[in-house]
Order: sequence, then C-alpha cells, then structure tokens
Amino acid sequence: MKRHNVMRATAVAALLSLGLTACGSGGGGSEEASSTVRVTLANHVWTDIIKEAIPEFEEETGLTVQLTQLGEDQLSDQYNVKLNAGTDEIDVMMYRPLQEGKLFAQNGYLADLSERVEGNAEWDWSDFQSGPVEATTFEDKVVGVPLITEREVLYYRKDLLEKAGLEVPKTLEELEAAAKQIKEENPETAGFVARTGRSAAVTQFSSYLYSFGGDFIDDSGKSAIGTPEAKEAYDYYGRMIREYGPENVSTDMSWPEAMAIFTQGGAAFYTEADSLYKNATDPADSKVAETVGFAPMPEGPAGSKPYNVPSWGLAINEASANQDNAWKFIEWATSKEKTLEVQKAGVPGPRSSVWEDPEGISTYPKDLAEAIAVSAENGVGYDRPLVVSVAEAREIVGDPIVAAITGEDAAKAAETANTSFEAFLEDEK
Repeated sequence: MKRHNVMRATAVAALLSLGLTACGSGGGGSEEASSTVRVTLANHVWTDIIKEAIPEFEEETGLTVQLTQLGEDQLSDQYNVKLNAGTDEIDVMMYRPLQEGKLFAQNGYLADLSERVEGNAEWDWSDFQSGPVEATTFEDKVVGVPLITEREVLYYRKDLLEKAGLEVPKTLEELEAAAKQIKEENPETAGFVARTGRSAAVTQFSSYLYSFGGDFIDDSGKSAIGTPEAKEAYDYYGRMIREYGPENVSTDMSWPEAMAIFTQGGAAFYTEADSLYKNATDPADSKVAETVGFAPMPEGPAGSKPYNVPSWGLAINEASANQDNAWKFIEWATSKEKTLEVQKAGVPGPRSSVWEDPEGISTYPKDLAEAIAVSAENGVGYDRPLVVSVAEAREIVGDPIVAAITGEDAAKAAETANTSFEAFLEDEK
C-alpha cells in the first residue's frame, strides 16, 4: 500500500495518559488469558445492554470479562496505537466494518472466524442477513460478526399524501412526481428533503446509486462513478433537493438538520436510516409524530436496492492468545436470544429470525418493520466505498452530489470526480 495512516505523537501521548485501560483491563500472561477475556467496546446502547448481562456470561462459562469501554474517537486512537504495535492485550474488539474493516483485515489485525461461524449449527450463521455478512467478510474470510444494522427507508407524511390524493410512492419516478405535486399544492412545505453535505450525504445517496444500477467501484476495482447509471443517480438526487427541497437549502446538512426539517413539518418525504426513526415518532421532538409513515426505498431502474449494513461488529484480535474464549464471548453476545433482547430495546439486529419474530418487532411501528423486512432482503452490504481511507473517498464521491444540488452539470461533475477517484484507488493499491 502507498497510503499509510500517520499516527500523531499527541494521540499516543493522550492514550498513554489514559493508561490504555478502563474497567480494570490491562496486560497479563498466558495464565490470565486462559480464564480472562479482555473485551473492548464502544459507547453505544448495545454495549450498555450487554454490559448488564455480562455476569450471566461469566456464570455460564466460568470466565472473567475485563471490559474497556470508550467513545468512538478514543476507541479509534487505541486501536491505531495498540493493533499497529501487535498487542495481545485485546481479545474481543468492537469495530466499524465499513469504516475501518478493510484496513484492519488488510493489516492482519482480525482473526479468521470462518470455521467458527460455519461449523456452529445451533448458533446459526445462516440466520444473519446477507448484507451485513458481506460487510464483515474480507477476501472470502469471515473476519467479524455483525451487531447493529441499519437500512435506508422512506419517511413520509400520511396527512399530506391523503390531502393530495396520492398513494405511497413505490418507484423513484413516482416519488419525484409526488414531491413535485405536494410542493406545488403546499408552497410552504418542501416535497422532499435529505442529507446534502458532501461527505454526510454519501451513505444515503448510495441507495439511489444502487437502485439506478450503479456502484462506487466496479468488479475490476476501478471507479464506477462516471458510468451513465451513476450520472443518472447524481442528477436525480440533486434535482430532488434543488427543485422540490426546502427554500435556500444549505449544502452541509447531515441527518440532524435534515431530520429537523422533516420532524418540524417542513417536508413531505425524507429518505434516511431506519435506525433514526424514533426522532420522527417521538411527540416530544416531532410535530409530525402522529402522521409519519414508513415505506421501503422506492424502486429505480435496477429495482429497490437500499443499503443494509452493520454499523458495528465484533471481531477477535489476531494477536490474541485467547481466541477460543474470545469466541465464546462473541458467540454468547450475538446469539439469537441476546440479539432478540437487544432488538426489543430498540437496537436493530442483523439476524433474520428477530425480524420474523412478532416479539422482535413489537416495539417498532408496523409499517417500519415491514419496510425493514423488504430492505433486508434486497439490501446491499455497504453504503460507502470499501476502501482504506474512507473519509477521503467520501469527499471525492460526494462532490457530484453537491454539484447537482447547486444546479451544476451533474454528469460533468461525475466525470471529474471519476478521474480523481480512479487516481485515489490506484494510489491505494
């Protein structure tokens, strides 16, 4: 690889000042490793739920869990320092498959779990959805187990559709026509809203890209954002916001800003991650809580192809001398029973069985659960380019989004970005 992550001395110093420990975790010889599983997790609702249940795991197995729990930035800094140094002080690690998964796998940080997952009928690897499985697989080797999933769905205002005499759009063509009609009939309300920021919009734009038949990278590993399908997707996404979006819309909106417009009654349609649905359904935060509906991502020329991705997964440190016991923890934490328990608490799970179980969807709006089921079946397992330097890639492929929103030539912007992205991919080889 020609690209390398440069770790700043300040980050190292900050980590050393923390002692690289939390909750009593630390080093230890092989004797300790045989009965102690050192688990590093991110601050997340999933972690809070599992943490409460750890005594159950310890009682069932006779093992002891040393837990390190850190915020995302601290977690990334710790991994960058410790994994790069070849540490054996981490056994189980919570990581972001789409953000750092390729880097970690390529560098040999993640143990091959293929035999463990495929030879475990009771735990049932086949129960995991194909999109998340794809995202935790590297060069045909399973290197992680998905934990938390999300998909893109259509949020909409039931009252505005009823007033306009419209059905819920099933295609992107119908979505545009409905957004146009509603804005014309209700000038104070946008027909459509979505993320507009160059980097922030990439994940949500991905579902449009796939549904138009495009992708970020083709099968040969070259840039695909200059293809006719990609150009159509960029043009469509930009046109929806430019012509039917809020007045004077900014081009730096991430989900909080776009969600606020929708929940305050400012737009009829909004495509966004299903994991954020409570922001729209909680009356304390949303003026449209009683009228919001959910539907699958509308079909494009290639069908309905939303992303279906794992935002977090669990992996085993390849350098760990305690991999058997590390697997016991992962096996327990991602079991059908624990996944169902976590999902009921509002954290979408990666197993098909929890979405088919009435108990698993009992806390979700009925139409949202139905939309998720469709998206899980049709979904693509990534929502951004699968590269090492993800942040830089998102900036490049996000350029045509902003260009299209501001009325520039989307096709020309896509061609320019394609050249830059091709050079980026060549440099990453």
